[in-house]
Amino acid sequence: MARAPLLQLSGISLTFGGNPVFDGLDLTVQLGDRVALVGRNGSGKSTLMKVMAGLMEADAGSRVVPPGVTVGYMEQEPDLSAFETLGDFAASGLPETEAYKVAVVAEGLKFDPATKVSAASGGERRRAALAKLLAEAPELMLLDEPTNHLDIQAIGWLEAELKETRAAYVIISHDRAFLRALTKATLWIDRGEVRRNEKGFEAFEDWRETVWAEEDLARHKLERRIKSEGRWAVEGISARRKRNQGRLRALQAMRAERAAMIRRQGTADLALESGQTSGKLVIEAKGILKAFGEKVILKPFDLKVLRGDRVAFVGPNGVGKTTLLKMLTGEVAPDSGSVRHGTKLEMAVFDQARATLDLNMTLWDGLVNDPDMAVSGRSDQVMVRGTPKHVVAYLKDFLFDEAQARAPIGSLSGGERARLLLARIMAKPSNLLVLDEPTNDLDVETLDLLQDILGDYDGTVLLVSHDRDFIDRVATTTIAMEGEGRAIAYAGGWADYQAQRGEVATAPKLAKVAKPVTPVAPKPVKTSQGLTFTERHRLDALPGIMERLEAEIGKLSDFLSDPDLFHKSPDKFRRASEGLSERQAALAAAEEEWLMLEEKAGS
Repeated sequence: MARAPLLQLSGISLTFGGNPVFDGLDLTVQLGDRVALVGRNGSGKSTLMKVMAGLMEADAGSRVVPPGVTVGYMEQEPDLSAFETLGDFAASGLPETEAYKVAVVAEGLKFDPATKVSAASGGERRRAALAKLLAEAPELMLLDEPTNHLDIQAIGWLEAELKETRAAYVIISHDRAFLRALTKATLWIDRGEVRRNEKGFEAFEDWRETVWAEEDLARHKLERRIKSEGRWAVEGISARRKRNQGRLRALQAMRAERAAMIRRQGTADLALESGQTSGKLVIEAKGILKAFGEKVILKPFDLKVLRGDRVAFVGPNGVGKTTLLKMLTGEVAPDSGSVRHGTKLEMAVFDQARATLDLNMTLWDGLVNDPDMAVSGRSDQVMVRGTPKHVVAYLKDFLFDEAQARAPIGSLSGGERARLLLARIMAKPSNLLVLDEPTNDLDVETLDLLQDILGDYDGTVLLVSHDRDFIDRVATTTIAMEGEGRAIAYAGGWADYQAQRGEVATAPKLAKVAKPVTPVAPKPVKTSQGLTFTERHRLDALPGIMERLEAEIGKLSDFLSDPDLFHKSPDKFRRASEGLSERQAALAAAEEEWLMLEEKAGS
């Protein structure tokens, strides 16, 4: 006998401020489901999850949970006001005999249960809420952005826990690698409709493009039929007026159907304009060291950043990634050592804490009062990459509507605040982008777009992120901060770092290096295949490098296939052409190197 669903929503309708969020929504979650819940920022993902959790009542419809089934919900902003410590909150509702589970989960999520609620950061509060949910172990877990404020190690721990659990779960997350690893079905909220695909997030983008292509085809066919019937209505109705009233009504119905079609919201109009070209040397750090009391943040460290580099900083929370970033940009002075900046630097900074956003200001005032965007004598325009633009028009580029322009910044969601901060830093030309956790809260489409424009950006990028997928797509160098002041530079992104770290651990001569510096080639160590250690690593890494280059070449070729591109945007055409030539040359060189190393290994 088939078991009843863990959760069933039927005919759910919900309206906020006159705009329907959902209308006639039906949804079931079965035993063993592993579901990704995706959609644009503001599409209603968190709202739907609150309805699923029973925390928000719909205007119409029903929510059914069978007797005995437990549903747990991890919200983005938990209320801990009734508790003294994070541990008290996480253990609330648990029998005393099971309180130990909180300590186990807290160790994996890296927070101290004894921390006073009054002193806890937003990230610590969220980790306590996640710990509470995992310790309670309900049959259905509803997880709203569980990876926000977790470092990569804690994300890995959570990923392993969710792979092993018997519970069903629905996850909202911006972390694509996390969703790909865990989900077997996808719920997609798009313009008030919730679609389900019985494949995990890995297949989402292909599915989305297929749905949109089918919509476009249906709309095109409908418009052709309307045009044809409209011509008939003008030319032929007078001779057969009575007999053709039905055909006229059908034409009116088709026009109503077209009017009812909800157009897809466009993507944010993200754009970066490089300022003047910086010198070849962007930043050179020599022997920089930093400690706070007895806690050593960074042992003597050397790094050279050249124009065009994309440098990612990774490591556990609290290890000092942001401190190192601020030392490199000159905001924080090292205790010893020196940091030298190259010439003609124009820096734009995206800060993790969103501290540059005044939450009491409206979006309008937040832009027009920004010294870098102000237009003299105008309170309704902002300077966007050297050209005045109406403030509402610029906000629309970043998917804000006119009504939001006069709303306080504090009323925005996390993803909307991130978009607003991107709007500010992208308004001015720059040649050095400093991005501290830019991916938090952004939806998949905006993440993809941000990654693409960083790929086309002529300047240099310094990036702190816990998003493994984003690091792999963007970074050319990864600085791993591994605790106790150690910082080591690796070529490539997160996956490259993981591969190289595994090899380094097996090589005693490398493992003993105490002073990490800009990568220096180790002494040749012969392997059993006739290659040095460095050559063997290079041979293993080249297929991934070639695959990335082929993907980039494909994207650039598609971009350049637009016949009007040269006339519409000659600068973009030039940069794309140069980028294509560079990548084709790099691919040819990589293929030649791979063949040479393969032959040497075979001999």
